[in-house]
Amino acid sequence: MTSLSPSTALEGAVRLTDWGVIRVHGPDAASFLQSQLTQDMQAVTDSQARLAGYCSAKGRLLASFVAWRADADTVLLACSADLLAATVKRLSMFVLRAKARLTDASSELPLRGLAGEPARHALGEQAPAAPWEVSRVGTAQVIRLPDVDGVPRYLWCAPEAALSPELAPLTQSAWDWLDVRSGVPRITAATVEQFVPQMVNLEALDGVNFRKGCYPGQEVVARSQYRGTLKRRTFLFGIDAPATPAQEVFHSGDPSQPAGMVVNAASLDGRHAALVEAKLSLLDSGSLHLGAAGGATLRREELPYALPLEAA
Repeated sequence: MTSLSPSTALEGAVRLTDWGVIRVHGPDAASFLQSQLTQDMQAVTDSQARLAGYCSAKGRLLASFVAWRADADTVLLACSADLLAATVKRLSMFVLRAKARLTDASSELPLRGLAGEPARHALGEQAPAAPWEVSRVGTAQVIRLPDVDGVPRYLWCAPEAALSPELAPLTQSAWDWLDVRSGVPRITAATVEQFVPQMVNLEALDGVNFRKGCYPGQEVVARSQYRGTLKRRTFLFGIDAPATPAQEVFHSGDPSQPAGMVVNAASLDGRHAALVEAKLSLLDSGSLHLGAAGGATLRREELPYALPLEAA
């Protein structure tokens, strides 16, 4: 198979079929989500997106979102498509008297990923400048995602019939590669209830607000933050073999029990990368291996953001 050259492999547009969109509509949409998610929903506007998590009572992530407003009464939540239905069902159980309704808007508002300088040029002056800024391009909303290795990225959300920028096709593998290397985690069906938000660096990415009101799992999340109980973090690794979400990793010094778990993974042109949650105490000695102590070695690479490791 002929691989794309580095100059073109990470440029273009791709339909993100593994993402879905939840629409939360009604005058109480934001206040309802304020009581359910880790993010301060007052900071989520039609010009500013935010990351957010949805936790169980035990503080374990059931889903992660990119959240923004479509209008004054509508919040959109982009999440992994394979857990969308379960998330809508669970959140809807807690609406009670709130004037808000949750629906699956994935088919009505399909998401596309745009990457590279051609994407920036196609959006022109309407391209959002900073990560998580939102702009309007006709009937579309465009969210600026964090750049990866100098490659600009955008999330395009628009009705199916809306015209999108004319860009070369981008492979799903290329988009996944950028996503993993961004260091931004995405909870999928395979990793539901595996991680407290800080284990996947969500608070380091401004996806957890510690000054807002209560939400499910808040006490556990706050305890992990302030009582020094956080012993695990997510890091970026290169690997000589493909990985899959929820796959366990093992340490050379203790092959009998898992030392961590793959959060997200991607492969591109024979290269493999993964975001892996691992015990902090094991990072400075021995080696980590995929699947078993004799499996492929994980080579730690630099995340594109700093981590507060005081809890180590």
